[in-house]
Amino acid sequence: MHITVIGTGYVGLVSAVCLAEIGHQVIAVDSDTKKVEALNRGECPIYESLAPELLQRHNGKRLRFSSFARSAVTASDVVFLAVGTPPNADGEADLSQLKAVAKDVAPVLHRSTLIVEKSTVPVCTCDALHEMLLRNGAQAGWFSVASNPEFLREGSAVTDFLYPDRIVVGADDDFGRFLLREVYRPLTSGSYYRNESAVPCPTGRRNKANLLLTSAKSAELIKHASNGFLATKISYINAVAQLAEAVGANIDEVSAGMGSDPRIGSDFLRAGVGYGGSCLPKDVAAFQAVSSQRGVDFPLLREVARLNQEQRSRFVDKIRRFVGALAGKRIGVLGLSFKEDTDDVRESPALAIVRELVRQGAQVCAHDPVAMDKARIVLSDQPILYAHDAYDAACGCDALLILTGWKQFAKLDLHKLHSLMKSPVIFDGRNLYLPEEMAAAGFVYHSVGRKSPATGPLPRTAATSHASPNALVRILPAPIVHVEPTVARG
Repeated sequence: MHITVIGTGYVGLVSAVCLAEIGHQVIAVDSDTKKVEALNRGECPIYESLAPELLQRHNGKRLRFSSFARSAVTASDVVFLAVGTPPNADGEADLSQLKAVAKDVAPVLHRSTLIVEKSTVPVCTCDALHEMLLRNGAQAGWFSVASNPEFLREGSAVTDFLYPDRIVVGADDDFGRFLLREVYRPLTSGSYYRNESAVPCPTGRRNKANLLLTSAKSAELIKHASNGFLATKISYINAVAQLAEAVGANIDEVSAGMGSDPRIGSDFLRAGVGYGGSCLPKDVAAFQAVSSQRGVDFPLLREVARLNQEQRSRFVDKIRRFVGALAGKRIGVLGLSFKEDTDDVRESPALAIVRELVRQGAQVCAHDPVAMDKARIVLSDQPILYAHDAYDAACGCDALLILTGWKQFAKLDLHKLHSLMKSPVIFDGRNLYLPEEMAAAGFVYHSVGRKSPATGPLPRTAATSHASPNALVRILPAPIVHVEPTVARG
């Protein structure tokens, strides 16, 4: 089939390369001409496993990129809209990009075309989109509108697309249902999985994908309801973690006991510093906004968001209670992306915590395996030091924080780490280590939902520095007190 994907962000680009991978002819459209030129050269703008490989495999063959939406739409049977729907100040989804695309392509809808919402939108947006297209020149009877929400996790988005738990198709007419069935037939028939060059299934199974047919409104609601529920699980387990800490229980054991119940499941029952990213915070707010607009009170969503914000504050309070006033303290930070396996720092709990540390006067030295460049942009107003690796971030610090669950952070040389730190104190916001393991290595170790050490702050001792002389790079000229000799100022 001939398919256009409008928008080449995470969802749009992953959808485009995966649709090409399962055999379709795809044009991916973006208004950013420099980005389009880079994509046509085969340069992948996102950090996403397998996306660069699929881009190289299909670029210039079954996949090409363009800045001209109208010409792409006229050549396509199906048009996926994957533009941004960021939150407004009141939490409501901003549909201005969706409206702009509708206004642009409506006049060229003079053949049988299916317009598909791929972006996350409030319920009833399909109806509004249909009216927008008609008002802007689309010919009645020559197009249909459907909803096909994405369920992609950053870091595993390609395999999530190709080996989905379910494909939700929300269409209110036979035309929409037929075309979306054809789009996904390589997955629902299992033919793609029999292809020798297919991307391997991460679970080692090659099954037929399950397609769920619903109305457009139900599909739109499924997306928001799903993300709202996942956010609820995270906030719930973090609230339980507070109680576990208070009574000396272990949240890992509690989570294992809860998650072994198939009615509950273990996914998203991992205590930490809260959820972030481009989906859950935005979708919880948008779900609450659309509920209020329809006269439905949904206090649970407000509490989910409140608990998530509180979790970050509690983590900073825990640091301050142990190390004392943060002014002048050197704090190492491991992790800046909102979760592991992505460079996305949108709504990252790590960045929120870093900002609060700096606000209270701490000197922050941070490292992330892939998110440093994006963090520099977002934190350009903050006097942050950036380290080349985890050990340089820890050098001479009064405490070290683990804020993102990167696998390499769970495999650090603890003896080397201990020798580098001024005080061997670690606050683990992702529970990557066992308390007994850290105690045996000589650390005072604080985690989430597990018993913390009863001792007070350790005396400040000189650390043996193994950091390279050019380990750190300054991004602001603002003065920082107590910078170690190992710091190189850029």
